[in-house]
Amino acid sequence: MDEPAESFEELMLLDEPEFQHVMECVFHIRERESRTYTELLQAPGSTVAELADRLNRDRSNINRSLATLKEKGLIERERRLLDSGGYVYQYTALSLPETKDRMHTAVRTWSEHVHDRIEEFGSGEVVERFDPDER
Repeated sequence: MDEPAESFEELMLLDEPEFQHVMECVFHIRERESRTYTELLQAPGSTVAELADRLNRDRSNINRSLATLKEKGLIERERRLLDSGGYVYQYTALSLPETKDRMHTAVRTWSEHVHDRIEEFGSGEVVERFDPDER
């Protein structure tokens, strides 16, 4: 099943989250997008048809995943002219080191936001009693 991306809170509860879990959480993507990304890492320059075959998904589903990944800046698309005329798009994943760097930046930004929020507590804001059983 293709569940929505995990929250940072859910991710922190995992003893050893896998790369795909962290990626889904940080970039707010689904499992199908993270699978598409990892497939493109293994086979750069793939077309929609090739990805559909390898991932056993229909082309429209692959196109949606690619659009999401492109929107998030995790893949690049290049147009290749065919000898017979016309063209085909080929997709390549952002390199693993670049993706990891973007993940670190996103987590650092989130952490800074949380730290700022913590500092704001008690400065004119009423801090409600926290009951962990109510979550």
